[in-house]
Amino acid sequence: MKIQKFLIISICLFTTFQSFAQNDTKKMDKFIKKLMKQMTIEEKIGQLNLVTPGDGILTGSVVSKGVEENIEKGNVGGLFGIHGPEKIRKAQNLAMKSRLKIPLLFGSDVIHGYETTFPIPFGTSFSWDLNLIEKSARIAAQEASANGINWTFSPMVDIARDPRWGRVAETAGEDAYLGSQIAKAMVRGYQGDDLSKNNTILSCVKHFALYGAAEAGRDYNTTDMSKIKMYQDYLPPYKAAIDAGAGSVMSSFNDIDGVPATGNKWLLNNLLRDQWGFNGFVVSDYTAVNEMISHGLGDLQTVSALALNAGLDMDMVGEGFLTTLKKSLSEGKVSEKQIDAACRRILEAKYKLGLFDDPFRYIDEKRPANEILTEENRRFARNIAAQSCVLLKNKNNLLPLTAPLKISLTGPLANDKSNMLGTWAVTGDPQKSVTIYDGIRNLLGSNSRMIYTKGCNISDDSLFAKHVNVFGTRIEIDKRSNEEMLKETDDVSRSADAIVAILGEASEMSGESASRSNLDFPASQIRLLKSLKKTGMPLVVVVIAGRPIILDEVMEIADALIFTGHLGTEAGGAIADVLFGNYNPSGKLTMTFPRNVGQIPIYYNRKNTGRPQSGVEFEKFKSNYLDVANSPFLPFGYGLSYTNFEYGDIQLDKPILNDNEPITASITIQNTGRFNGNEVVQMYIRDYVGSVSRPLKELKGFQKVFLKQGEKKTITFKISKEDLKFYNSNLDYVAEEGDFKLMIGTNSDSLKEINFSYKPKQ
Repeated sequence: MKIQKFLIISICLFTTFQSFAQNDTKKMDKFIKKLMKQMTIEEKIGQLNLVTPGDGILTGSVVSKGVEENIEKGNVGGLFGIHGPEKIRKAQNLAMKSRLKIPLLFGSDVIHGYETTFPIPFGTSFSWDLNLIEKSARIAAQEASANGINWTFSPMVDIARDPRWGRVAETAGEDAYLGSQIAKAMVRGYQGDDLSKNNTILSCVKHFALYGAAEAGRDYNTTDMSKIKMYQDYLPPYKAAIDAGAGSVMSSFNDIDGVPATGNKWLLNNLLRDQWGFNGFVVSDYTAVNEMISHGLGDLQTVSALALNAGLDMDMVGEGFLTTLKKSLSEGKVSEKQIDAACRRILEAKYKLGLFDDPFRYIDEKRPANEILTEENRRFARNIAAQSCVLLKNKNNLLPLTAPLKISLTGPLANDKSNMLGTWAVTGDPQKSVTIYDGIRNLLGSNSRMIYTKGCNISDDSLFAKHVNVFGTRIEIDKRSNEEMLKETDDVSRSADAIVAILGEASEMSGESASRSNLDFPASQIRLLKSLKKTGMPLVVVVIAGRPIILDEVMEIADALIFTGHLGTEAGGAIADVLFGNYNPSGKLTMTFPRNVGQIPIYYNRKNTGRPQSGVEFEKFKSNYLDVANSPFLPFGYGLSYTNFEYGDIQLDKPILNDNEPITASITIQNTGRFNGNEVVQMYIRDYVGSVSRPLKELKGFQKVFLKQGEKKTITFKISKEDLKFYNSNLDYVAEEGDFKLMIGTNSDSLKEINFSYKPKQ
């Protein structure tokens, strides 16, 4: 009876919710239909125009002109690049002077936090903690909305398998399953459960699509792949974000099947709207409409019409829609129906944000002081940064360090505020970040002695530094000679109990327009490491970077090695917590690290070949290299702990899976070391035989588990038919009968195994 009552109540609640949703949709339709009847064609086209007045926050090379005048004319649908209640109120007041008083959208690149800056997304993904990631987006939305922003150009969900591409820093790595889970978490965090609340913001999934597969890892480059690879490996995170309710999508710069994404009807209409059911609006990337001219698809009028006809709703900065669509309409190259559809989608977004009820709902001069960069937010930033650190080596259990001791802290990133936030932190203030020097000093107080030396430059190459320093000095080349800096560090280090070297990339060595053809560790920093090694003192190395880089020499020299992305506002405190054991590192890599650039692309879920190498030794006429092993330097999912985790064997509740009865897999894990700690337990599946070639393994589940010293826990995973599905040559999403391998373990190369079968019920 209790179950029956519960079901009845649940059905009633669901029916009531559906009724409210339907009524709200009808109310919105009625409102927008009435509004659009009053709009001229010029005003409709104006809603399709997104511009930036600059204000010192640039994300491209073009700044819009005549912005204020165009707002008053009703020729602007949204603004980005400005923030703060005063400036946004001024802009919204201009919109209220327009004939129909249609409010503006205010967007911003809120990528990894707002003023409280969290680790770059690549770094945050190392946490494998969906709750933390969702909360980071929630805090970012709270802070951004307090400063008047109601739309973020995030999450970026591109799959990245080529670390030469600088925008790896903004991704969740190489895996479609993990990327999909993170995409959903980010959308939930930004949009909350009600977009009309003034502390939620509209999310924008980018870059649609396949941007992370740019050839040669060179930003903005062409992309070419099979449909199966597209559907199986690259599209899932976009779809996951759409399914989570993302309100907008941003087109990508690259072409797909020869047609740039911004004007690709198959992509924006057939796939996104017809197949996936997306009903939000699509905005171009920065001047991407205009850039189709360089792709060779025609003049500005031609490419603007192409984009609108393909399903693009809003033109970012280029103003091709604003200046050409009316002419194209008169010439029959676009229809008013298409303009109306695009306009309606943008108006619906504004309606859902509650802007028609109150255009100033996001503007409250009292909120910034109480909600931005609060102590609570900074504490969270320190926590998520610590959980984003990956321990790669810990010889003789050198870490955690124990006070009191004398520390030689060195390296060009050890006391440098300008590089802590990382790329795409346009609303963060580097001067409010905590350096590693300050983080250690604040943690230890008078318990230890610490002497800092720079040691070396991030790079000695002045031309390279010039390319990196476009938005301010990130690589500062010291006036002293290399020999002077090395001698100073050498003198200090020989009398220390331990050396801590903070090395890696400057923040703008990764990110947009920051591709690298050479991923070798900078020569200046290798020279410092070799000098430090000669002292004979215990050497701890922390590498901060926005992408996988070549770490073989660093790994060999260091006694202990930690890798992390740029960690944000609380970088110093987080790294201090990890170094001194306040947090036991639990991060796991989300991209495969290559031995050299010649292995790229390299990723864990590769397919076999017809001539696979049987072992690690070179075999002629097998798929391998003459000069390097096939295996990666570090596998996907890799990361150590200060403690040890021992895995038992996998147990299945039954050996055969069918359509209606999932298999339960269980595995017992014990913390056999000296510290409490978190372990990310990873589950992979291999389909032995398929109608198309299948990968050697695919991530299908993971759990982050906390175990006290000596504690033992049994972890369970449910495996259903959905976990076995893939896209066949007809692009049908199917599960095929047959035998499978289940693998559970600590990373993609260290796994327990067991077989099971799938037999559909007849």
